[in-house]
Amino acid sequence: MFHNLLVPTDGSDLSQRAIEAAVSFAKEGGARITFFYAKPDYAASIYGEFELMEAAAPNLLYELTESRAQKILSRATAVAMAAGVPSVAFAETADKPYEAIIAAAKREACDLILMASHGRGGVSGVLLGSETHKVLTHCELPVLVYR
Repeated sequence: MFHNLLVPTDGSDLSQRAIEAAVSFAKEGGARITFFYAKPDYAASIYGEFELMEAAAPNLLYELTESRAQKILSRATAVAMAAGVPSVAFAETADKPYEAIIAAAKREACDLILMASHGRGGVSGVLLGSETHKVLTHCELPVLVYR
């Protein structure tokens, strides 16, 4: 029925369980998975509030964000690989994660988005419950929410 699932992740526990459910779902249906991580756009928020930041701070944030994205996506693809489910993974910087998720699903020709009902809370979060709600509200593709 579905051939290519987009599975956005933020590294939270619930997001990890959604990955496991997505892999099982994909294996049953013979689908592949496209894992996606929306990296926070720190530059827009930081420079709007703190104009006296050191020049090295943006580079440090970039390196930390890249490292986190790689770690999260590597963990996701390892779950798929262990189950024999074909997958790809990528990350991109996003000011509005829900828009990036929807755009990624369209660009990668996904026919279903499977995502956790909520992600990390507070400043460290990327995929909040509100992001899931926004995807549900704005997306034309089917969305399966894992709780």
